[in-house]
Amino acid sequence: MTDTPIVVMGLMGAGKSTVARLLADALGRPMRDSDADLEARYGATAAAIAAELGADELHAREALVLRDALVARPAPVIAAAASTVEDPETRRALAPAFVVFLDGPPEVLAERMKSSSHRPHFKPDLVRMLTEQRDLRLPGFREVADLTVDPSTHGPEKIAAMVLARLNGARTPSND
Repeated sequence: MTDTPIVVMGLMGAGKSTVARLLADALGRPMRDSDADLEARYGATAAAIAAELGADELHAREALVLRDALVARPAPVIAAAASTVEDPETRRALAPAFVVFLDGPPEVLAERMKSSSHRPHFKPDLVRMLTEQRDLRLPGFREVADLTVDPSTHGPEKIAAMVLARLNGARTPSND
């Protein structure tokens, strides 16, 4: 699986970057983060892009940076923006990757987001916003996910260990 990209997905606040960093370090692979890739390519944070150009343009750019990261070599570990599962072309591009879906309760994720200014808050009620995003994106997440884990019941280190066990052929139950 050394040539297979590993993609960590989930809503804002799920812990994608933390889990991806742990996996990249454990596997000796480069790490890519949608937020950092956006900023490097476009010179603005996701929140700034959304404020200036709108959510649709932000999501198109997030899909583009993910598709670019998927073909990078050596195969990276990628912390991917949740919006990317809305794009059919990106879901097809994820087929050869090993995808981890961090599916946490919107209430927990909203609490984590309060300290994050680099991600857009499309609505003042973060729980409602995340609930709506989860409802919209859940079919896409389920389509692409090889492993689903609840980050509110498992810490980043435990999630990374579960992913590593699965990559090494161990049977790890998914906790949908």
